[in-house]
Amino acid sequence: MAELAKQTASAGTNAEILIEHIGMTYHTDGGEDVPALSDVNLSVAKGEFISLLGPSGCGKTTLLRIIADLLQPTSGKIQVAGETPHEVRMQKKYGIVFQSPVLYDWRTVRRNIRLPLEIMKLPKQEQEARVNHMLELVGLTEFGDHYPFELSGGMQQRVGIARALAINPEILLMDEPFSALDEFTKEKLHEDLLRIWRKTNKTIVFVTHNIAESVFLSDRVCVLSPHPGRLSAIVDITLPRPRTAEVRSLPEFSQLVAKIRASFEGV
Repeated sequence: MAELAKQTASAGTNAEILIEHIGMTYHTDGGEDVPALSDVNLSVAKGEFISLLGPSGCGKTTLLRIIADLLQPTSGKIQVAGETPHEVRMQKKYGIVFQSPVLYDWRTVRRNIRLPLEIMKLPKQEQEARVNHMLELVGLTEFGDHYPFELSGGMQQRVGIARALAINPEILLMDEPFSALDEFTKEKLHEDLLRIWRKTNKTIVFVTHNIAESVFLSDRVCVLSPHPGRLSAIVDITLPRPRTAEVRSLPEFSQLVAKIRASFEGV
């Protein structure tokens, strides 16, 4: 725990997201208090790719939603570039990608990506330019006039990523976006996401329960243990970038997976 505190403190000196003593307790209709998070401290540097990793029920999605200002914590505070999560959300500095892409079936790919820009009432010319750029970024230029039902699951998720990035957020929050996909599609999207991250230099907070996924994608993996959720380990991922499929066969990759798996033992 001393090493964990040291890592958190050192990262906090140049943090874009600073999480201090966050706790979250849900109150059920039956009057029972269910603790979801306990005294979570974490900092995320600008441009960093962080994974929140843990089993179901450890509070990782709850923590992501608190960062996104979709939930209010019971205790503690979060600062994002010196502002509150609410202030950041109001300034459209968050892009959020959920497990399901949540696309509108009656809108084409182009019009799904354009939706948040319409809500922001940007000039039509700027909307068109941003949509074209996003289609190119996610490799779907030829599919702009297709409808969601005409796309594979992986392509639909790329549309969801494009829509989240269309508002040009500073921070991309991703809640298990690839968990429902097959392994072949998932591995391709891992490389696509890292390519997009390199081009955009966004700060990414990525929720997953897949250890290998977190190792492949991240700069650091933040391990949450359940009952209630608490930060039990932070593992630096020292694998070289850019990362391709070959990285998964490196001995260092297997060692990092084993190290993270061992961090769950005895907690």
